[in-house]
Amino acid sequence: MRHNSKATRPRTRTTATDRRRVSPGGRPSLEEAGKLDDRILDVATELFLAHGYGHTSIEQIAKRARISKRTLYHRYDDKAALFGAVLRRIVEGLRPQGGMPIVEGADLEANLRALAELMLRSAITAQAIAVHRLIVGESGRFPRLMAVVNKNSAAEAGVAFIAGILERAARAGEIAVRDPVFAARQFLYMVVTVPQRSAGGLGPAMSDAQLRDWPRDVVRLFLKGCAGPR
Repeated sequence: MRHNSKATRPRTRTTATDRRRVSPGGRPSLEEAGKLDDRILDVATELFLAHGYGHTSIEQIAKRARISKRTLYHRYDDKAALFGAVLRRIVEGLRPQGGMPIVEGADLEANLRALAELMLRSAITAQAIAVHRLIVGESGRFPRLMAVVNKNSAAEAGVAFIAGILERAARAGEIAVRDPVFAARQFLYMVVTVPQRSAGGLGPAMSDAQLRDWPRDVVRLFLKGCAGPR
């Protein structure tokens, strides 16, 4: 007796959800594409931070994300580009909602202190420390990695923002600064470097009290240096 295979084959129904997921051309919808990008970046972030840049391959990321290498390369040219996207998302996550905390009408010291507190909190998060450790450990082996980091880092945007504040203060005669960009970069290093190294195990541990007072003490020392000759 012959069986009718068509009769026994289960029929599939196309639901409204399926229609939302796929565009008329059979391609994933914007919603599904966004979810796929998030999954790729989630996996890449986990593997990069756990195993390092050099020991993480495109093949591993694609396999963990349950996609083909072709799909991954369709979105990112190479591993460096993918790492840049990971770094960009981490930086965006560390930025405050609503922009920098500048208080209208507040004095220079208050504004710099608010910025210092924000930068310090971001710099010593577990994720920021992990990224810093990865970059320090692997940038020598992968020169292109530093170019990617410099392009996607929040540091230069922060320097430009602080330089604008210092330039306005210099024009108002509040401080004596001839090169606001240079001064802004030194301010950022003063705020971030020691606490970040300490949190990463590269220096003596800082107490809660030291971390609490750090922004205030850095701003006061910085402004004394910007006061000009007496």
